[in-house]
Amino acid sequence: MNRIFSGIQPTGNLHLGNYLGAIRNWVGLQHDYDCIFCIVDLHAITLPQDPAGLRASTREVAAAYIAAGVDPDHCTIFNQSTVAGHSQLAWVLGCLTPLGWLNRMTQFKEKAGKQKDMAGLGLYSYPVLMAADILLYKATHVPVGEDQKQHLELARDIAGAFNRAYGVEYFPLPEPQILGTATRVMSLRDGTKKMSKSDPSDYSRINMTDDAETVALKIRRAKTDPLPLPDSVEGLADRPEAENLLDIYAALASIDRDAAIAEFAGAQFSGFKEKLADLAVSVLGPIGAEMKRLVAAPDHVDAILARGAERANAVAAPHLAEIYEMVGMLRPQHG
Repeated sequence: MNRIFSGIQPTGNLHLGNYLGAIRNWVGLQHDYDCIFCIVDLHAITLPQDPAGLRASTREVAAAYIAAGVDPDHCTIFNQSTVAGHSQLAWVLGCLTPLGWLNRMTQFKEKAGKQKDMAGLGLYSYPVLMAADILLYKATHVPVGEDQKQHLELARDIAGAFNRAYGVEYFPLPEPQILGTATRVMSLRDGTKKMSKSDPSDYSRINMTDDAETVALKIRRAKTDPLPLPDSVEGLADRPEAENLLDIYAALASIDRDAAIAEFAGAQFSGFKEKLADLAVSVLGPIGAEMKRLVAAPDHVDAILARGAERANAVAAPHLAEIYEMVGMLRPQHG
């Protein structure tokens, strides 16, 4: 069976974009692939984190996976730092990755900004750790958003560099999977910007833990324009907020954009928003409630993560041993 690896950073405030762009798609994939879904806490510390907050967010992300329908008995769910092979393989791969490849990564430039010379090495080498995450399990497919496609292409380049350096066909070249009708959910306050946990306005996003009243209020307050909803895709040109809300509706209803446009052609936003709010509450309400129940039982979540780490290590450790052997690391035999 082909293997999928994917993960989300535990940096707080999981939102509708995380659900529609990633987690919901994973639920469907788990029946057709050997799935490894990680909470990438090592990636999280490339930027400063409060230790207690990081632990809490790690449990919250695990709770979100499970509440959304990712089955921990069927999939491997764990936090990255509990499998040492991620860091160990990242060093091996980092020794094969030219600086020129990393210098092309646009996300480092965006996150470091004008303080590039003060940015940590971890932020710069983030894509190498991401490659190690994927290659440690010899994953064949990686569900990614548009903003991560460049990093996955680098992971493929690094896999090829290792294979060539040691004359092997050890690592498969992982294939990207762009899934879902709303893989790029935009801000409710500005349809030209991606929905983000870092936006200072909580009304820009729907958090997965928002209660029904909050979800409905945020949708009613979402930015729109004065025109009725269009009757064709062409009518969405230069109307980013209309496009975003229709895409969200289509994704939550599991229909395509054309069907959503046909359903609301000529309608006013007020009526459409009520339908969207009802739909969002019906989908997200049970997930948010289950998340809160799981977060309130941290020992249960920790036990699930511990079992997942054991399963992940059972795959990762033999691979790392094979890699060390190919690289030439001496492994003394005792007794």
